[in-house]
Amino acid sequence: MIFKGHAHVYGRDVDTDAIIPARYLNTSDPDELASHAMEDIDADFVARVERGDIIVAGENFGCGSSREHAPLAIKQVGVSCVIAVSFARIFYRNAINIGLPIVICPAAVAGTQSGDTLRVDLGTGTVVNLTRGATHAAEAFPPFMQELIDRGGLMEYVKAQV
Repeated sequence: MIFKGHAHVYGRDVDTDAIIPARYLNTSDPDELASHAMEDIDADFVARVERGDIIVAGENFGCGSSREHAPLAIKQVGVSCVIAVSFARIFYRNAINIGLPIVICPAAVAGTQSGDTLRVDLGTGTVVNLTRGATHAAEAFPPFMQELIDRGGLMEYVKAQV
């Protein structure tokens, strides 16, 4: 899978309450969650984000609670993938489970500014910053995880196997 979009850059330790504030967790409606994505750390995010854009962040992205609402809100608002230095383990698993691609690539994070255009190839593990002309090697997704993402997450993957 290949994604191309504009970068929205955040720092380290972006927790699940910053991704989707707890006050909106009285719903599991993906569209409602998406309408509040990132609002406590970036009030204009939902207005600026375009389908296919990419979140870029520092260490420990998605720390905090184990709720699946955080990656769901990001995916539903149109973010194609998240690139970070590292991810909280439960966020990593939840993202894969719902079909949100996540990429570990510290070099790409260090060399990206908000608004840069990025191209991410999950198969080769390559992140290209088209704005800056830089190519970075990320951790490639194994074929099993690529298929899981291609199918839209764990539930769709299992349905296809049955």
